[in-house]
Amino acid sequence: MTEVYDVIVIGGGPAGYVAAIRAAQLGLKTACVEKWINKQDKPALGGTCLNVGCIPSKALLESTELYETARHNFFDLGINVGEVSLDVPKMIGRKDKVVTELTGGIEMLFKQNGIDWLQGTGQVLADKQVKVTDHKGKDTIHDTENVIIATGSVPIELSATPLEGNIVVDSAGALDWQAVPSSVCVIGAGVIGLELGSVWRRMGSEVVLLEAQDAFLPMVDKAIAKEAQRTFAKQGLDIKLSTRVMGSTVKDGKVVVRFQDAKGEHEQTFDKLIVAVGRRAFTDNICASEVNVQQDERGLFHVNEHCETNVPGIYAIGDVVRGPMLAHKGSEEGVMVAERIAGENSSMNYDVMPNVIYTHPEVAWVGKTEEQLKSEGVDYQVGSFPFAASGRAKAKGDTTGMVKIIRDKSNDRLVGAHLIGPSASELLAQSVLAMEFDATIEDIAHTIHAHPTLSEAVHEAALSADGRAIHIGNRKKRA
Repeated sequence: MTEVYDVIVIGGGPAGYVAAIRAAQLGLKTACVEKWINKQDKPALGGTCLNVGCIPSKALLESTELYETARHNFFDLGINVGEVSLDVPKMIGRKDKVVTELTGGIEMLFKQNGIDWLQGTGQVLADKQVKVTDHKGKDTIHDTENVIIATGSVPIELSATPLEGNIVVDSAGALDWQAVPSSVCVIGAGVIGLELGSVWRRMGSEVVLLEAQDAFLPMVDKAIAKEAQRTFAKQGLDIKLSTRVMGSTVKDGKVVVRFQDAKGEHEQTFDKLIVAVGRRAFTDNICASEVNVQQDERGLFHVNEHCETNVPGIYAIGDVVRGPMLAHKGSEEGVMVAERIAGENSSMNYDVMPNVIYTHPEVAWVGKTEEQLKSEGVDYQVGSFPFAASGRAKAKGDTTGMVKIIRDKSNDRLVGAHLIGPSASELLAQSVLAMEFDATIEDIAHTIHAHPTLSEAVHEAALSADGRAIHIGNRKKRA
C-alpha cells in the first residue's frame, strides 16, 4: 500500500519549495514534484526564478554594473586601474555557479526537513491523487490529503517572432551568450526587457527596446517612470514606445526585425533579438479533466483569499493565480497555505506588495501611486527627497533619483512609497514594514536614521510630506 502524504506540492520554484519547507516544519508529511533539468543535465529545484530568472539575471546585473562602474566612475573616485576588459565566458560561468550553489542549497533543505522530492511532472487526479511521470516516462500514483499547485509561468512567445537558436531568444536564452553582440533588439520595455537590455548595454551592445504601449512603465508612479525613462535614455537604451513588432527573419546569422510606429513601417537588422513581452501561467494539463478545478480564460486557477480552489483541499499559489507574478508573492502564499493546512489562522496582506526593477538606478515601489489616489478621490499629500541632496549618495558618487512618499491626509497613514535610485530595493523594505504596521508619517519622521545613510532619504521624504524636511526647501512652513 502506498504511503499517504499530508501535502504534495507540484512545482519546486519559490512558491512551491517554500510551501513544502513550511509544511514540513509544521510536522506535515510532505512531498514536492519538480521536473526541472539544469544545464548540466541534472534534476534541479528552484524553478524558473533560481535557474533561469531572478537569480542568474541579478548575477549578471551585478557583474555588469561593476564593469561599468570600473570603466566610467573609478577615475572620478581617484582610482586608476588602467584598461578594463570583459571575460564574458567567466562572467557567465560565475552566474552558473551562483545558480548551482543556491539550487543545491534547496535540495539540502529538503533533506534536512524530510521532504520527498518526486522528480518528474505532476498531475492532479480525482480524489486528490497525484500522478508523477518521471523523466523516463514511468508513472506513479501518490495519495495525499492536500495538493498545492505551484507550477509557475513560462515566457510568452510571439508567433511573429519565433525563437531560433541563440539569435532569437526568450529571457532564459539571453542569459547565456558567450560573446557581446554588436546590437540587440528587445521586444518589451517592461521589467524583464529593461533588466536584460541593461545587462548587454553595459557590456557594449547597442540596445533598442520596442514597446507596444504608449506609456513607459504604466504600473509605476508617473514621476518615477518619467525619471526612469530619462535616465535609461541617457545611459544609451533606445526605448521606442507605441511600436508594434510585425515580424522577424533570421538571415546570415543576424535577425531582421520589422516594426511599425506612428511614422510607418520599418526594418532594422540586429545581431540578437530578445522576446520579453511577459509571462503566462503554466497550467497546461496540471489537473485531469475530472478534477473540475475552475480556471479562467488565461489558465489561472480561481482561488479565495487563502488560495484554496473550488475543490476543498486543492490550493494554488504563485504565478498560477491572480495578482502580480512575483517570487516573494508566491513564497508568502506558500507559507500561508501550509500554515492553514496545519490549522493555523494565517493570511496575507496583498495591499503591501513590494515591486522592484533591478536596473541601475533601481526602481522600487509599494502601495498606491499618486494617479491611483487621484482617481479614487483620496485627499493625499506627497513628500519627496532627491538623492542629490543625500550626503551618503554624494559620497558614493551615485545621486540619480529620489524617494517619493504619499500620505493619506485624513489619518496620516503611509499609503505609497516610490523610489528610483541607489539601493532602492533595500530602502523600500522600511516603507513596506511601516505600511504593514499601519505606521503614520509622523512615526517615520520620529524614527532616528543613522547618518550618513541612504535611508535618510526616506526619512526626509516623510518629513517633506508634512512640510518640514530639513535638507531641502519646503513648500510650506510648519508652525
